[in-house]
Order: sequence, then structure tokens, then C-alpha cells
Amino acid sequence: MTALDTRPVEAAVETPTAYKWRWPALGVILAGSVMELLDATVTNIAGPTMRTDLGGGTSLIQWLGAAYTLAMTAGLLTGGRLGDIVGRKRMFLIGVAGFTIGSLLCAISTGPEAIIAARVIQGLFGAAMIPQGMGLMKEMFPPKELQAAFGMFGPVMGISAIGGPILAGWLVDADLFGTGWRMIFLVNLPLGIGAVLAALRFLPATRPTGGVKLDIPGALLASLGTVLIVFPLVQGGEHGWPWWAFAMMAASVVTFAVFVAYERRKGEAALVVPSLLRKPAFVSGLAVGAIYFAAFGGVFLVLGLYTQLGLGYSPLKAALTSVPSSVGMIVGMGIASATVRFGRKVLLGGAVVMFFAVIALALIAGPGVTPWQLAPALVFVGLGSGLIMGPYFNIVMAAVDPKETGSASGSLTAIQQVGGALGLAILGTVFFGTGSAIITFGVAAGMIALTFVIGLMLPKAE
Repeated sequence: MTALDTRPVEAAVETPTAYKWRWPALGVILAGSVMELLDATVTNIAGPTMRTDLGGGTSLIQWLGAAYTLAMTAGLLTGGRLGDIVGRKRMFLIGVAGFTIGSLLCAISTGPEAIIAARVIQGLFGAAMIPQGMGLMKEMFPPKELQAAFGMFGPVMGISAIGGPILAGWLVDADLFGTGWRMIFLVNLPLGIGAVLAALRFLPATRPTGGVKLDIPGALLASLGTVLIVFPLVQGGEHGWPWWAFAMMAASVVTFAVFVAYERRKGEAALVVPSLLRKPAFVSGLAVGAIYFAAFGGVFLVLGLYTQLGLGYSPLKAALTSVPSSVGMIVGMGIASATVRFGRKVLLGGAVVMFFAVIALALIAGPGVTPWQLAPALVFVGLGSGLIMGPYFNIVMAAVDPKETGSASGSLTAIQQVGGALGLAILGTVFFGTGSAIITFGVAAGMIALTFVIGLMLPKAE
């Protein structure tokens, strides 16, 4: 086998073929994304079983996802900048190794506090791993291939997001070697080890970006603002919405205002490069991502809770119920890839399809509903999701300059996680508060409608 080309990517991209191992390296990056995405969704199905085994209140089910996404969000902006400072390959390796260790800690947890702490560890190391992917891709691929490389992210994200719950349901019901739900985390051990070995072999050794400093105060402010909004949304309902819940949410608004003011004063040393915030395509893309991913994650959390707690489905049956959405998503991704030249129109069309599909879910939901009755609406939920996610990353990242890549990729992934955390918190709270899947799906439909409205501000295809 040919020895790994370890030339710095900055030198490699000057040639017409760019980095020669770019496609195997893309496979490594996508493998890391799959690990992260699977673990972001597996607790949607395994959550009720984990709560029964570990104890805890209804909020534990929400915290299994929210603790992970909060930690991921807290570390993403810093993770992206660290990749600029110490090298993206190094940070990717640290992230994969730490994520694998966090998965082991999840598998051996014996109580609610232990599993939440382990999920936080997973999220923090995932934040070190994920932002490096987009930065590496922009360095490895020539412009004519970059769009195709970015186009791989949409299908992988969509299929992993749906496949995670299915895998979780099968593993919980299979109870392999008597491990029960713990196997959903144990499967990451061979995956993580394989990803480390492949990263050592195929990822290029990149030079750190000179002159970049870590904005620790900015990272702390962003993390604090996120915690202050998500924590009361998850815990407030269980405690009867006390005054402190509203005080924390108000404090979150103030904290984010301070964060924005501070970042503007920092200039180019800021956690979020100020030039990004002057680009309408990027700013509107962040807003679209936050709301869409909140709706997407929340819909499938509620679907898992509704089918298990409301309809009495087993974890595997509940997971298989979502299979039609994965079929629809694959079709939607295919359509998005074939119509990439239409850009924003495809994304907006996806929002319309997904809106009416979620409305249909709300109308169908009720006692005694069968998976076959839910299937048509779920196919179109997946179809709409595929049409949104297919062009999303390419539309937003197209406006980003090379020097902004680290900050942009961290910001983009962070807003995705913020959206996911808010979706789990908001729609989970609505579901447990009202006990109605109909109302909760209706709220999700409203969020998708807002995605369409803000999506009108995205740039049109040239």
C-alpha cells in the first residue's frame, strides 16, 4: 500500500488533484459524524427503558439527550478554534478517543447522575471532533469537488438520525449478552478504535493557523447562555414552573446580548469571526438551522415517547415505526442532489412538505393507532427533511471564506446542537405537560412554518 502523503494540506491544495487521500479521509470524517449522530438520537428510543433501569423522574428522558447536546454546544465553538490553533487532525483524534471513552462510561453507569455526567463527557469530546470535518474538507478538496463532498453530509446526517433510534430499539430488545440498553453505547468501542486507526492513516497533517487565539471568555458566555435557556425548559415543568425558571430564561437573553457585544469588541480574535456575522447568508442560515433542527429532533423524540408511553409499543416496534421516514429521507436527499442548482427553492419546498406531513401526524395521532396508519405521514416527514438537509450545508458554507472556516464550521454545528437541545426541551416539555401528542406535533408544525419564513432570507441559487 502507498505510504500516507503527509504534506501539509496548504501545499497539497495548490495542485489540481489536491490531497490525494481526500476521499478515504472524507470517509473517516463521515464515520466520526455517524458516531456522534447515532448517539445524539439513540436515547429517543432507549430513554424510557433507561429510566426504568436507572430511576429518576420524567425529565431524565429529556436530559439524556439535552445533557449531550448542551455539552456539545458548549464545546463546539471552542473546538473549531482549537482545530485552527493546534491542527485539525490532532483535535479530531483527541475527540474520537475521548468520545469512545465517554461511551464506555455511559455503558457502565449505575444511576441517573452517572449517565448524565457520562453523556456530558461524550458531548464535550464530540465537540472537539465534529468541527474539524468541514475545515479539513475545505482544505483537502479543490473547489470543483467541494460541493460533492459537502453533499455527502446531508444523507449521512439524515440516515444516521433515523437509523440511530432503529439501532437502539433493536439492541434494547435483543438484550445481547444481557447488556440491555448498555449495548447502544458499547457498539461505539470498536467503531471508535477503528476511526482512530483510520484517522492516523488517512487524515492529512495540517499546519496550525498562525495568530489564532482561544477566546475563553466568549466560550464561557455562549455556554452559560445556552444552559440558562435549556435547563429551565427541561426542569421547569417537573417543578410546576417556579419563578427561577423564568428568571433563568430572562438571564439567558441578557447573557447572549453580552456575548454579542463582547465578540464585536474582540474583532478577529473572537470566537465567532465578526465578518461571518456581516454575511446575511450565514446569519439567516444559522437561524434556519436552529429552528429546523429543533423541530426535527423534537418530532422524533415525541414520536418515540408517544409510541412507547402512549401506545405501549416495545422499543423495537417504536423504532421500526420510524422506518418510513428514513425511506422518505433517502428519496428527499436524492431529489435534493439532483436539483442542487435550485438551491433555496429545494429547501423551501422541503419545509412545505414537512409542515403538512407533521400536521397530518397531529391529525392521525390518537389511541390505538397502528404503525401502518402513521407510515404515510412519516414518509413525507422524511421526504421534507431530506429536501431541507440536502442543500442546507452547501448553501450556508458557500458564503464562507477559507480563513473563516474554523469559526464557521464550529458555529454551524453549534447552532445545530442548540436547536436540537431546544427541540428536546420545548417539545418534550409540551408532551409531558399536556400528555398530548396531537398538541406537541402541532407546535412542531409551527416551528417548521417559521423555518420556511426565515428560509426566504437565504440567498437564491446563482
